Amino acid sequence: MRVVVTGSTGLIGQALLATLGAGGHETVALVRRAGGPGEARWDPAGGMIDTGALAGADAVVHLAGAGIGDRRWTGARRAVILGSRVESTSLLCGALAGLDRPPAVLVSASAIGYYGDRGDEELTETSGPGTGFQAEVCRQWEGATIVAEEAGIRVVHLRSAVVLARTGGALAKQLPLFRAGLGGRLGRGNQWLSWITLRDEVGAILHVLDTASLARALGRPAVLAVPPFALRLALGRDLADELLLGSLKVMPARLEETGYRFRDPHLGDALVGLVSAR
Repeated sequence: MRVVVTGSTGLIGQALLATLGAGGHETVALVRRAGGPGEARWDPAGGMIDTGALAGADAVVHLAGAGIGDRRWTGARRAVILGSRVESTSLLCGALAGLDRPPAVLVSASAIGYYGDRGDEELTETSGPGTGFQAEVCRQWEGATIVAEEAGIRVVHLRSAVVLARTGGALAKQLPLFRAGLGGRLGRGNQWLSWITLRDEVGAILHVLDTASLARALGRPAVLAVPPFALRLALGRDLADELLLGSLKVMPARLEETGYRFRDPHLGDALVGLVSAR
């Protein structure tokens, strides 16, 4: 299978490319500065994409987008977060729709932020969108794939939860604090936080392509708590309230209905495995 991947330098993209390569698949990474083998150039902000690299692709996995939790959500940062997703998706889908032989499937990243802060409500793929900045970003992000859908390409929106990995993302940032005994709950600590390990994230993507508690794990006490006002002061109210204090209980109903079985179904076991791996 020939698979084109955007966002290939990110945590998920790197792992996906490695797994695809090990499985004998041909991969093409769309990057802004192409030069290496298996790379092709695109520039979403400038509206440029190497359509030749897309020709003959069996599938495309679109993971590109600016980091959502690495800095305050100022007006400028909000524009970058939204624009990097919508512009890149629109450019890619337009190019795919114009191919003589489009790929069979486009797996386009999204996020569980689509559902908004919903407290204890159990959510699945059939649940409607919520409110807030993340929800609006996800709605526009997913909406930008309409051109590909109209061209007959099967589009799968990958509404990912927090991806757990030792090498990057949220877990890598928290590990030093917890290892020093300085970790603790965020706010009241009663909000739901949906999660998935990196290998299950990659496994879920491969599955789609094929079918068209941290303190306890480290043996450290979590006696501290980060109050909401401190999070809002450090990160800004909007980012803290939506990304860290919001509650999202999202169940992967559609993924499981299609036969995917999680390798890491339990948080405690998953964290023990992640933090003890070498």
